[in-house]
Amino acid sequence: MIRRAAIASAPAVIAALLLAACATQVPPPSPQPQASVPPSQPVAPALLPPVPQPPERPVAPPSVTDPAIPQPQREAAFVEYAASTYGVPPETIRATLAQAVYQQKIIDAMTRPAEAVRPWRDYRPIFLNDARINGGRQFYLDNRVALDRVAAETGVPAEYIVAIIGVETSYGKITGNYRVLDALYTLAFSYPKRAPFFAGELAQLFGLVKAEPQLDPLTLKGSYAGAMGMGQFMPSSYRLWAKDGDGDGRRDLLTHTPDVFASIANYFVLHGWQRGAPVVARAQRAPSAADFVPEGDPKSLEPNNPLALLAQRGYTPMAGEPTAEGATVISLDGDAGREYWLGYRNFYVISRYNRSPMYSLAVHQLAQAIRAGVPSQ
Repeated sequence: MIRRAAIASAPAVIAALLLAACATQVPPPSPQPQASVPPSQPVAPALLPPVPQPPERPVAPPSVTDPAIPQPQREAAFVEYAASTYGVPPETIRATLAQAVYQQKIIDAMTRPAEAVRPWRDYRPIFLNDARINGGRQFYLDNRVALDRVAAETGVPAEYIVAIIGVETSYGKITGNYRVLDALYTLAFSYPKRAPFFAGELAQLFGLVKAEPQLDPLTLKGSYAGAMGMGQFMPSSYRLWAKDGDGDGRRDLLTHTPDVFASIANYFVLHGWQRGAPVVARAQRAPSAADFVPEGDPKSLEPNNPLALLAQRGYTPMAGEPTAEGATVISLDGDAGREYWLGYRNFYVISRYNRSPMYSLAVHQLAQAIRAGVPSQ
């Protein structure tokens, strides 16, 4: 009896145990709220590579330019440097230097260039006026065959060659009244801030005269900085990049227009000019945009910013303006307030002629005004 009762009660015990297990089972954890993930920020496009440039022009060594060294010793070091670098007899250099004259007015002019003391609204009218525009149109028409030939060969539009000559020398009328020798001598030995450059240019002058013996260093006239000719080439630019435009066996940048046109175009090409590419675009700035400061050098005009990056920073071309793959931002004080421009690669090339953004924009706008008044053929 007892055994049967135990067997009979076993199912009931098992059922009770199962019910107890179900009653004590731990419920699954409730889902936890997901932590909010901030939206991903757009990745800034990488900067573009720099525009390829010709090698840097050599500068004079400290033995020539250190102001702590007495000037007679620096001049002696200069004779040795120029003679060994350019293969000019030391006695020739020494005799020429003996006739150089210090000019205080050259130092005065160097410390107050128009680009440094005038805002854009005052600088622009110097070059964008009726006389300069009409003079450029007539100069273009007078030299159209030669200009158009150089433009076709190099890709540098004729109006930009004309505009450079217009801005630099008013189409050859004002090429400078300083002796180049005096200008470079003064700046090499009495302007420590840029003595390495100007002493290097003084040495280049001797190398240039050796290559172009028709040039007389005692009579060459130019600007207070030592630039000469219709296009105002420094001695190094003349020596390294001038072209014989008509095959007469010499490079005359003083008055010979075929050489002048070919040399200015060659300067642009060697510094990266792109045929058919735009120069600048008028830009708009977003109200929340910060002032644009180039990475690295705050004064850089390198066009290494993709347009997408500039747009992220609040700067975009105005409607209808040309675009190119890279640019920098130029901000200037114009007649109607602050102006914003995108300077493309060809703008940067113009700035290799003169590092001021106002200079480059003046050349561009003068070129456009000249082209607008020259009938197409």
